[in-house]
Amino acid sequence: MHWLRKLQGLCTLWGAQMSSHSPHIITRQLASSPWGRPEVPAMFNFARDVVDHWADMEAAGKRSPVPALWWVSGEGEEVKWNYRELSEISRQAANVLVGPCGLQRGDCVAVVLPRVPAWWLVTLGCIRAGLIFTPGTIQLRSADILYRLQLSKSKVIVAGDEVAQEVDMVASKCPSLRIKVLVSEKSRDGWLNFNTLLKEASTTHHCVETRSQEAKAFYFTSGTNGPPKVVEHSHASLGLKTKVDGGLAELQPSDITWTISDTSWILNIVGSLLEPWTSGSCTFIHHLPKFDPVVILKTLSSYPVNNLTAAPLVFRMLLQQDLSSYKFPHLKHCFSGGESVLPEILEKWKAETGLDIRELYGLTETGLICRVSKTMKIKPGYMGVPISSYDMQVIDNEGNVLPPGTEGDLGIRVKPVKPVGIFSGYVNDPQKVADSIRGDFWLLGDRGIKDEDGYFQFMGRADDIINASGYRIGPSEVENALMEHPAVVETAVVSSPDPVRGEVVKAFVVLAPEYLSHDQAQLTKELQEHVKSVTAPYKYPRKMEFVSDLPKTITGKIERAKLRKEEWKVSGQVRTQ
Repeated sequence: MHWLRKLQGLCTLWGAQMSSHSPHIITRQLASSPWGRPEVPAMFNFARDVVDHWADMEAAGKRSPVPALWWVSGEGEEVKWNYRELSEISRQAANVLVGPCGLQRGDCVAVVLPRVPAWWLVTLGCIRAGLIFTPGTIQLRSADILYRLQLSKSKVIVAGDEVAQEVDMVASKCPSLRIKVLVSEKSRDGWLNFNTLLKEASTTHHCVETRSQEAKAFYFTSGTNGPPKVVEHSHASLGLKTKVDGGLAELQPSDITWTISDTSWILNIVGSLLEPWTSGSCTFIHHLPKFDPVVILKTLSSYPVNNLTAAPLVFRMLLQQDLSSYKFPHLKHCFSGGESVLPEILEKWKAETGLDIRELYGLTETGLICRVSKTMKIKPGYMGVPISSYDMQVIDNEGNVLPPGTEGDLGIRVKPVKPVGIFSGYVNDPQKVADSIRGDFWLLGDRGIKDEDGYFQFMGRADDIINASGYRIGPSEVENALMEHPAVVETAVVSSPDPVRGEVVKAFVVLAPEYLSHDQAQLTKELQEHVKSVTAPYKYPRKMEFVSDLPKTITGKIERAKLRKEEWKVSGQVRTQ
């Protein structure tokens, strides 16, 4: 991490004024949008309207400099930038993207990085320059990267050593890709070095005047059938919404917030960038190259983190440790999202730490929808009430709002006016949005119940998506990977209950005749490794069952729902995630 020390050294050198030249304005066509026009300001840019606002306040002496970003490696290295420093270095990041990389407003940048400061710098640099960023997990394999680069038409990819080789394997198949930028202490043939470019970049950059409805980000989210969908978010839905509804944890400027999330998740940008910086507070980041509950506990004991947001899996793993050995003198509020928190986890965490876990609910397409705020009563099994941006209701098959206590489909009202936080649509697939609208509501794909107090209870998903440790996995992605192996004639992938992860991927496999005599344990390992080799490893089936046939409809479609229902019935558990 020698490059981090170089970045820290640069902090004392930045002080140049922004230039006054007018940005080159490009009008984005919105006529094809499936939504109506929301009532939001015509122009908004998070870097200018939020980050630079706090930076200007510090520069004018109207507030004391406070950390905006506090990063620790776990090996003794730290990076800590106040808002003025963050503003200036992010201008340099923007200049790297529009200078050596030659990008123009509206171009797309793929960002595939672990939890290192460069992720936050590049993302903020993209926002400044009016570029579209599309984040990806470092677990992606070459086929995943190829799909994302081709569909997003990314002209630049910014990545680390973790995936550089995978990128090189497919770069020639991506005609739009012009530049590869490496975030590393090392150099690599065919790649520009981000650290070198950043050091040489000017601090003078005039933020692009982006329209609120202009595309800001492409997020990939798994679907029931086919490869991941591309969710387009605007500057309004990712940024302005947080200013409107208060965000996940309703932060104060003195807060220090740690959101433990993969950099590819919507939770990461909301919880570790948009919300803390909107409130003028500090986002705390631990590199966590490998998930380790002991490291998390030691960090909470050693650093003044007072807000923690993580998936339920994290809390379950922490509770498996001896918590009596740790003290959390600063921690005040805990939040969890991505799946339901079991009542026994809420009770045990409260008993061990004296702290409540407050639930959150949202989607890639919507960001935060529901929450149990700091001032609300906690009801075990309930995910709280909708934030101010959204009118969420339980509806029937005709789109009518159901009375309290009745189970139905969860939907967000999008007519007559689309709420500010919802996505712009699916890239190249407007019909998919139209298919999800029922009456005045956009369907969330989940089932729920609303009680008399307005609290929502999550009853389960209405589709086949598997939520394993917070990762949303489409069954067809795993099925397609398995079908590439000669041993597999047919397969169906469903969720299966797991005491730690909530649910995991299970594959039912029909074998080719020549593989029927093979050792099943060895063949299971071989197929698991095969899936890991062709797609992101987190998607591999942790469970596998070899069967002679699969249940099908009269038209020949595999009945995943039937397999899933039987899988959960045998376990004696109820699928509530």
